[in-house]
Amino acid sequence: MSMLNKKTIEDINVSGKKVLVRCDFNVPLKEGVITDENRLNGALPTIKYLIEKGARVILCSHLGKPKGEAKPELSLAPVAKRLSEMLGKEVVFAADDNVVGENAKDAVSKMNDGDVVLLQNTRYRKEETKNEETFSKELASLAEVFVNDAFGTAHRAHCSTVGAGEFLQERACGYLIQKELKFLGEAVENPVRPFTAILGGAKVSDKIAVINELLEKVDNLIIGGGMAYTFLKAQGYEIGTSLVEEEKIEYAKEMMEKAKAKGVKLLLPIDNAISNAFADNERQVTNDANIPEGFMGLDIGPKTIDEYVKAVKESKTIVWNGPMGVFEFKNFSEGTLAVAKAMADLTDATTVIGGGDSAAAVNILGFGDKMTHVSTGGGASLEFLEGKELPGIVALDNK
Repeated sequence: MSMLNKKTIEDINVSGKKVLVRCDFNVPLKEGVITDENRLNGALPTIKYLIEKGARVILCSHLGKPKGEAKPELSLAPVAKRLSEMLGKEVVFAADDNVVGENAKDAVSKMNDGDVVLLQNTRYRKEETKNEETFSKELASLAEVFVNDAFGTAHRAHCSTVGAGEFLQERACGYLIQKELKFLGEAVENPVRPFTAILGGAKVSDKIAVINELLEKVDNLIIGGGMAYTFLKAQGYEIGTSLVEEEKIEYAKEMMEKAKAKGVKLLLPIDNAISNAFADNERQVTNDANIPEGFMGLDIGPKTIDEYVKAVKESKTIVWNGPMGVFEFKNFSEGTLAVAKAMADLTDATTVIGGGDSAAAVNILGFGDKMTHVSTGGGASLEFLEGKELPGIVALDNK
């Protein structure tokens, strides 16, 4: 895979150079206060390394969806303030609504080795999401080296993720992307077997390409969440009022055939936890895979949990994307909890959580630090697992 052999910050000489670093500071804010600092913590190793090596560090990121307008509530000012505290040194905030303005140019011109400047929200500029050359050149004009450490946006070709790097001499990835490529890449490219993929979440349509791709690679494919009911219906079971994608039933049949042809064990629910409404009601359990009329499946049942946990325990590499049920409802979080716990208990396996809802679930349930790797990208990790090339990574220099 051409994406795996990329230069990292350790492969280039950054001393005394102005380095533009694309971070992922897309953090949740409530009244100007950052409510979850995971992404800031994730960015620190790269920033600290560059400071230590005497680089002049110019940070940039998007925050939310200002859609090309300078929206004060989406300013990165709170990020600069919090980063200053975390690093124990001032992060100068360049508060230009046009991102590369007088403040930014002035702050960069005054930098000494080891100084840090943070630019304003890159999506204040409408050119950003269109990867237009004008804004890419402005960003590049501030620096000599480009570092991408924002895996969460690596599947988008924007000015700050791809365009700016094209006008600089050297392009490398930071520690976060390096880690993503190592774990996601190795898990999928040369896994220690048995290799199990667990896919959940609401819709088959979101996971079509990834199911197809993983069936080429895995020993076991476990399916839970809302998408399981489309597969159950394809098998001829009654699914009551459960979520179903009628137009994907044929596809589900094809995938079951493909699994059989490839000798992949495809695990589907054999019992379900159900309710008569989409609510955190009493957990009722079916005897088999059928769901009675007027009821909907909201989680996998106890027999299914046992079967899935057994498969997890026998695996050496596991990639998980998407919860097993509506884990936000306490009564229907058992399936997700059991799978997360089984993965967390493994001591000699590689466990990779593929971003998005499953990363949120694992962190909420308190198992995040027990996994080998929790991906920072939702859409990006899914596209990576689908075997797609991510523009933000392809654009970096090869070793």
